[in-house]
Amino acid sequence: MIKSELIQRIASRNEHLYQRDVETIVGTILDEITSALARGDRVELRGFGVFSVKKRDARTGRNPRTGEQVSVQEKSVPFFKTGKEMRERLNENYKG
Repeated sequence: MIKSELIQRIASRNEHLYQRDVETIVGTILDEITSALARGDRVELRGFGVFSVKKRDARTGRNPRTGEQVSVQEKSVPFFKTGKEMRERLNENYKG
């Protein structure tokens, strides 16, 4: 699902809201999560999961096309860990 599909689905389930308001709400939520991660904060949505930032150390990599060694700088990457409730809902059909 892409952002526009999410907005459309929320708007169709909440007919009392205008689509432009749903767009603003979804955009604001995503912007706040992004801003928190940029500050190095952790964002926890109970029952859904946790967004955090992990640091990757500098290393020597390899160009897959040429095999040449390249230097890869240290960087921060977003990380998402699902919450228990989400994992349980996703695996409901797989219980033996």
